[in-house]
Amino acid sequence: MDEQKRKEAAASLLKEMEKTAARMRALIVAVPPHDLLGFIYAQYMMKAIAIQGAVSGQSNADGTDDLINENQFLLEYVHAALATDPEPPNATFDEASCAELFELSRKLRGLSMVFAITTSADIKNGVFGPDTSDIEFRAKSTWVMLRGNRYQVLEEEFYRYVLAAHDDVLIEVYGVGAAEIAEGFQAMANATRTGHSDAMSEMMMQFEAAQAFAAARGAALEDVMDEWVTANAEESKAAGRAMDDMFRGGIANVSRHTNLPSILLEDLAYRRGEETEFFALGDFSGTPYRTLPARKKPLIQLGSDYYAIDPCFARDAGYRALLYNLLQRKPGYKRTFEDRQKTMSEAAFADILSAQLPGAAIFQEVYYKDPVSRQWSENDTLILIDDVLFLVEAKAGAAATIASPALDFGRHAQAVQDLVIKAYKQCERFFGYLASADEVPLFNRIDGKYQECARVSRSNYRVMVPIGLTVESFSPFSAYCKELPQIEPLLGKHAFVSLSIDDLFVLKRLLPTPGAFAHYVEVRQAVAGTRRAHLFDEFDHLGAYLKTNRFDLTIANQLKDGKSNMVVWDGMSEIVDTAFAGENWEDGPLPAQSFPEEVLRLLQALDATRASGWLSVDSHIRNFDDQGRKNLAKMLSDLRQTLARFPTRYFLQGGDGAPLFVWLNNSAHPIDWAKVNEKASAAALSIKSTDITCVVAEVGVDGFYRSARSFAVRMPTKRTIENMEIYEDAARMTQRGRTVSFDHSKNGISSIRSNKQRRNDPCSCGSGLKYKKCHGR
Repeated sequence: MDEQKRKEAAASLLKEMEKTAARMRALIVAVPPHDLLGFIYAQYMMKAIAIQGAVSGQSNADGTDDLINENQFLLEYVHAALATDPEPPNATFDEASCAELFELSRKLRGLSMVFAITTSADIKNGVFGPDTSDIEFRAKSTWVMLRGNRYQVLEEEFYRYVLAAHDDVLIEVYGVGAAEIAEGFQAMANATRTGHSDAMSEMMMQFEAAQAFAAARGAALEDVMDEWVTANAEESKAAGRAMDDMFRGGIANVSRHTNLPSILLEDLAYRRGEETEFFALGDFSGTPYRTLPARKKPLIQLGSDYYAIDPCFARDAGYRALLYNLLQRKPGYKRTFEDRQKTMSEAAFADILSAQLPGAAIFQEVYYKDPVSRQWSENDTLILIDDVLFLVEAKAGAAATIASPALDFGRHAQAVQDLVIKAYKQCERFFGYLASADEVPLFNRIDGKYQECARVSRSNYRVMVPIGLTVESFSPFSAYCKELPQIEPLLGKHAFVSLSIDDLFVLKRLLPTPGAFAHYVEVRQAVAGTRRAHLFDEFDHLGAYLKTNRFDLTIANQLKDGKSNMVVWDGMSEIVDTAFAGENWEDGPLPAQSFPEEVLRLLQALDATRASGWLSVDSHIRNFDDQGRKNLAKMLSDLRQTLARFPTRYFLQGGDGAPLFVWLNNSAHPIDWAKVNEKASAAALSIKSTDITCVVAEVGVDGFYRSARSFAVRMPTKRTIENMEIYEDAARMTQRGRTVSFDHSKNGISSIRSNKQRRNDPCSCGSGLKYKKCHGR
């Protein structure tokens, strides 16, 4: 399509969008709002039940997602029309008008997506170079489609954390602090999440109570209903509230379902007819490409009560709207507010993930003299745990502008610049400093003076992860930022990762141990450094990891086969989404990768011991696929059970040039480190590789792993009289029956498979016994 035709097509689409939006506005205003809300929510519930209860009995996740998006889009327009128009004197319910609203909503949503494609296609250059076209399309489509991309059950945890810094001022202005406000937002989310089922349960309970009342009097229910209502006034009111929740949009009534004070709800709400911009004359009038009123004030006042008509924006925009209005009421707090926001965001990573970072050295606001500019530079948070380094650059502001990308794509581009590229550049400068010398000093600034606080050597860290952290989710840009031409792996190999505080609350639950978290970040970083590999957000990455483990290798293989220049993994978050969907989500098991019990015990011993290099061994074990983990478990179990007769056992498990040497030591006997090193060196010589991970585990007679620690192999470079025994041992290890062959799995992780042994051959486990007297029994 040439430029002129594209402009004509866009103009035609815009005109049709404006016409459709104006009709929707007229229909919404003509219907009493409570009746309209009741109709929309009832339609949603009936359709959701129909989708979930398909003939096959299987849930239809895609159908449910589409329904949620359609319903959400319409509710946004209900909020917009009510905020824009005063209540008419003659509003009446008309089911045909409501049905038409659903059709118009679907039409407007579809037109908006076509507009996004049409106006973004064929853009040859821009602020993001050749990727500008794709990024602009994503910005526009996300603006229209993406809502509520957080888990409702975690609202209280999020708000409690991010508002705690302002607790005293919140109490001063609103009369309630961070904890009470967080509880209110959680109650708001719960009302829309479980409100209908709660109302149904309440109605059934009161109905059964009324029936029992009638039965006790030996009368028909209708004959004693008035008497029951009089005798059970509170129960009758509860039944009435449940009816309102079910059929008149009462689940959106936050005055009823939360304890938030009216002054706070007033700050978050429009009065009828208060909003003047959304449907004002001009380009994009009333279309989704203007700023929906719910992005500014997510509630609406109906009578004396306040309603979260659009539940997702109540969560997505609530945080920003609350802080904005707090500063409107107390403008003198702005400077202190900014300082507190900065402190909160910089501490968040280490604070929220404290269980995943035990014993880590944490440095905040570290300074150094940049070797290029010769000026003092500052970074937010440096975290050092074993051989893993995290550098976190936090951005305390809002994760996205409320200006439409269709009206002002430049502001959206600037948001990307501020939240991603600025953080990346700060990380880039620090990594350059690390590479400037074998060891570099770091400083704190105290009373205007720089005082050395640590020295860091880059060679000590196997994994180094630069992270940009936002308060709120920045999807899909957080996952897509690797495609920006300015973003390259630092020092040629350390890819930049963008996360949000929202993400951290999920990661800490599903990756509860230091080893699990560190390994996920390793894999996540590998995908962050792989261009043309697209997953929508952090939860898609997490779901892919839980399902596939080394999904970075799978993606790399898919790109390598040449069949496509892009790989898109969609719907991978389902395993994560499901974990937070049920009513009893806190009691159910959270999704996790599968490990044999024997391997888990070894990982737990590594975690408990935490000797230097333990995360490297932990990562190595987690790299094994399912079969590799089973093979490891069998060798561990088989040899562990012989430790009562033999004080030490050892074996070698390999995979893709990264074998694992394991030494099991009866805890009743001291570790003979000279012998351990000799056997490990012989094992390395036998496979002609120094890239070998080694671990020593002490095991009690009860089978409990007392400790586990890594050690470095010292393979000799030439034969001498002193190391003759090591070379001879290596030769024995390569004999028939002692050799190791690798069974390569489809995802690139290999597992050991011992060659078939004859009964009188030396056992391949390294015990020194004949096979028939060891593993051949």
